Amino acid sequence: MADNAADAATANANGNGGGGGGGGVAEQRKKKKVVVVGLGMVGISFIEKLLKLDARAREYDIVVIGEEPHVAYNRVGLTTFFEHRKVENLYLNPREWYDGVLDGALGYHLNTKVTAIHADRKVVVCEAAAAADGGGREIGYDILVLATGSDAVLPRHTPGHDAQGVFVYRTVDDLEQLIAFSAQLQKGTVGAVVGGGLLGLEAAKAMMDLECFGQVKVIERNRWVLSRQLDADAGGMVVEQVRSLGVDVLLGKRVGKVDVHVSADEDGSTTTTSVKGVHFEDGEYMACSTLCFAIGVRPRDELARRAGIQCADRGGGIVVDDSLQTSVPDIYAIGECASWQAQTFGLIAPGVEMADVLAFNLTQAKLHQPRLYKRPDLSTKLKLLGVDVASFGDFFADRDGPRYLPARAAAARTARGKPDAVKTLTNGPPPAPVKALTYKDPFQNVYKKYIFTMDGKFLLGGMMIGDTKDYVKLVPLVKNQKELDVAPSELILGAASKGGGGDDGGDLDDDTQICSCHNVTKGDVVAVVKDGTCKSVGEVKSCTKAGTGCGGCMPLVTAIFNSTMVAMGNEVKNNVCAHFNHSRAELYHIVMAKRLTTLAEVMREAGVDPESVGCEACKPTVGSILASLWNRHVMDRTTHGLQDTNDKFLGNIQRNGTYSVVPRVSAGEITPDKLLAVGAVAKKYGLYTKITGGQRIDMFGARKQDLLDIWRALVDAGMESGHAYAKSLRTVKSCVGTTWCRYGIGDSVGMAVRLEERYKSIRAPHKIKGGVSGCVRECAEAQNKDFGLIATEKGFNIFVGGNGGAKPKHSELLAKDVAPADVVPILDRYLMFYIRTADRLQRTARWLEGLPGGIGYLRSVILEDKLGICASLEAQMQELVDSFFDEWAEALASPAIAAQFRQFANTGDAADGVETETDRGQARPVFWAREPARDDFAGLRRTWSETAWQPVLSADHFAGADDMPNGVSAVVKRGDTQLAVWRVRGRWYATQQMCPHKRAFVLADGIVGQETAPATTAEGGDAPAAAAAPWISCPHHKRNYDLSSGACKNDDENKLSIATFDVEARDDGLVYLRLPPVEELDAALGTAKWMVRKGEAGPSAYDALDKKLAFVGRRAKKPGVRPHSELPMRRPVALLAAGGGGGGGGGGCGAAGIPDW
Repeated sequence: MADNAADAATANANGNGGGGGGGGVAEQRKKKKVVVVGLGMVGISFIEKLLKLDARAREYDIVVIGEEPHVAYNRVGLTTFFEHRKVENLYLNPREWYDGVLDGALGYHLNTKVTAIHADRKVVVCEAAAAADGGGREIGYDILVLATGSDAVLPRHTPGHDAQGVFVYRTVDDLEQLIAFSAQLQKGTVGAVVGGGLLGLEAAKAMMDLECFGQVKVIERNRWVLSRQLDADAGGMVVEQVRSLGVDVLLGKRVGKVDVHVSADEDGSTTTTSVKGVHFEDGEYMACSTLCFAIGVRPRDELARRAGIQCADRGGGIVVDDSLQTSVPDIYAIGECASWQAQTFGLIAPGVEMADVLAFNLTQAKLHQPRLYKRPDLSTKLKLLGVDVASFGDFFADRDGPRYLPARAAAARTARGKPDAVKTLTNGPPPAPVKALTYKDPFQNVYKKYIFTMDGKFLLGGMMIGDTKDYVKLVPLVKNQKELDVAPSELILGAASKGGGGDDGGDLDDDTQICSCHNVTKGDVVAVVKDGTCKSVGEVKSCTKAGTGCGGCMPLVTAIFNSTMVAMGNEVKNNVCAHFNHSRAELYHIVMAKRLTTLAEVMREAGVDPESVGCEACKPTVGSILASLWNRHVMDRTTHGLQDTNDKFLGNIQRNGTYSVVPRVSAGEITPDKLLAVGAVAKKYGLYTKITGGQRIDMFGARKQDLLDIWRALVDAGMESGHAYAKSLRTVKSCVGTTWCRYGIGDSVGMAVRLEERYKSIRAPHKIKGGVSGCVRECAEAQNKDFGLIATEKGFNIFVGGNGGAKPKHSELLAKDVAPADVVPILDRYLMFYIRTADRLQRTARWLEGLPGGIGYLRSVILEDKLGICASLEAQMQELVDSFFDEWAEALASPAIAAQFRQFANTGDAADGVETETDRGQARPVFWAREPARDDFAGLRRTWSETAWQPVLSADHFAGADDMPNGVSAVVKRGDTQLAVWRVRGRWYATQQMCPHKRAFVLADGIVGQETAPATTAEGGDAPAAAAAPWISCPHHKRNYDLSSGACKNDDENKLSIATFDVEARDDGLVYLRLPPVEELDAALGTAKWMVRKGEAGPSAYDALDKKLAFVGRRAKKPGVRPHSELPMRRPVALLAAGGGGGGGGGGCGAAGIPDW
């Protein structure tokens, strides 16, 4: 066996490791053994269902035999393999699940092939891939289930099909071979996919994700892609969109032969062939280095054929009846290998339905009428190369005639009688007795075709491109043959959703299938939520399998979960974190009403555990609330430990652990003297400079120890903090308005300066951006800001609740023609209402969407004082405005704060963790390495040759740590190694300073968190059970590491860890660490060893583009260019006249309305 654990599991399940049907104890002899051949998506689906249905009776033991070295994985999501290249991420169940099935009900063999079936003795013969003797072993069965799937078709009649560089797209092994081969290729070659179906477009996406090819081409023999799911119009639209993504699609092409390059080794004894290109049957030729065939699949029925089990002659497949039994008793076939009514199915959903039927019949048929396999639903909904595609029901009924008709429509067709045979011979067959309704929007790339019965009363099927949101509502109409209660036109135009069901599934019946991969209905999801089985979306996925196939149903699954929880009265909680049973808005009002000023006070009054340390979620939230109420300096001792990554040192931390410096430039208006000051600072400290979209200048690459001197120079020049690091007002962007512009009708700069100066430094749940435009030309883009003003003849229109970013939203009109004097009171109320009531890290756009009544409700609160709080809102804002101070100026004036700007607490040395390179005349850090550092750092304790206690710094550095919300941390340098030391709540901790996720030396600046105290008590006494050790949350990407064990608590995928060290303070006033010799420490953890260096990120993402553009840097005037002479413009005109790519006839791009040349 290839897997010892698998052997053990199988032995436990079988009673004997290898064979026959007997043996074992009497208890095991009573149980029937079900052997499943094939551990794919259908095989595991059957196993899960059989285990579930047999849990009480325990009638069966299961043994599954998988030919691949992996447990069952998600083939539908195979393209995501290129993002992580970890097959474990595709596993449908983790490896531990197979070993953890109770009572030995499941055994499994991996990397094992079944070579023969002896139905007379009820045994199968297996060969493990790693077997030294090549001999077989026998495993007995009572019931045999064949789930062998299918193989990708490789056209072996095509010359050159076996050359190096020819692949198929089916398994993880296929992908790994493609990855290994492409890594050896010269950049810029052509990768080609033969086949424009579902698999072909997935393979093209995979080739694009490799980023190894200069161009990816799809070769399709038909006139459009996805010809088995879409008609010519829909397929043509997909072709256009795929081409727009950079994939060339060649239509109407058949590969005649593969052109190969023949090479021989030095002595000529061995020759190899590799792909050079392809010859098409029409005589054309295309060069390429890689060829992936995705032209279909063939059922794997060879095992059954050798055993004498009946198989289909045409198309292949193991013939099964409606109970899925083969021609041999006690042998069943399910999935892609099964031929039911002369049909095989290459989709996951029909196979999962087969698994359902068979598992039910094996366990429930004694108590219930057996289920029969019926006509499967071949509906599909996928996203291919970014294009949403769906087809459902009888989607070719208008072309091929309806395969099935509702009873009433079928009766009407029968009443009309059969068509006259003579007329049929003379005029051809009559049109199909259906009507198709089509909607096409080329501007939005939307295509819909729905097919109805002649009277429009029944929906038979259809297809969709671009807009597929109605898919889950239409499929049950087809499956249930439900008579429509609306006109067909209302279905296609989306009017059916006007009833208010929305996107939460409220208007869907319980039997509506929401996950076609695993045949999960809305009722299935609702049931597991209502009975208490599932209390989170993750549990719903695990329990029902919804969302574990293609994943396209997850938004709807989440919406149904949320709406069901609300309907049960179990409100979907938006608590800040596990340490508080309150939302951010609730916590804000508690802190405000009780005038709480520290984390300790907030925990005692509102926390789950009054003594909790908190975590990386609640500490910044509490810090923000305290700042927006009491406005203390964020680096004061009582608040500094609450600050997240950027507020911690008043600058945005960058990839290499340095910081950005962003002085405020209100409304983008700046004097030449201040520009010179910025330039002088940037030049002196070698900072990378960039002008931002917010109309100010960012400087990047400032070391922590240089920040004080940098900001002292800027403050001396009259500048102040721009709060680019804070969840507060960033900028108020403006055009020049009436200051300079001839079109301006309002002083946009003047208003923007006033607003930015008023609201600067005020903390909020999230960042805030504003904009002011001087006229309707909207040059300041005020309508995608948290607040925006557009000048009118009567004042300003005020817009709110917009933002750019990951989910852009246009702002909404709050008030029209507001006089300039009234703008500030309205914005005071709006911003303060947002600060009081928004959730943690919620932008104004999402907050406004969540308000009951939306913009109408907001108008009533802000403009009409519906809640009677406008005076309070204005007073609170005024108090905050009056308490303004420049954080950087105060930091420079405070010795206690200034003392924190050091890299190392025990030395004045400096160390860089990332190399720099010059890009367009400026220095920047090299790009991160592709992979994290997965060394077993936590295990280093066991590898040191010896350790000794070493003094590292004075204990005075940690004075007062036990009363501070995050304790006190320090970074110390020992040899070339950076170490982090903490004092938290009376305990000492020490670890490496490097976070292995991105090899960033930043851990000491992270937030300390800890789980809430356990409710139970220690065994045998009244004392509380010991709390778990705290964790440190990396300031870069929030990987949490246990400060005691070093294990990463929230990244199981990468198996990260950090080294930990014993630490103690002694009576001599020093802190000691127990460390190995410096040479060993540096060899394992040294900065030079782990510094991120140039080239580790791989080739530049712009290599292909730069080659295409011949890009070398800034463009300059080419020799021979004469700026005062006309361009000849001959070639473009000649190509246009010749129809160069535009379809001929003098047409081409934009030909409409252009006179003949």
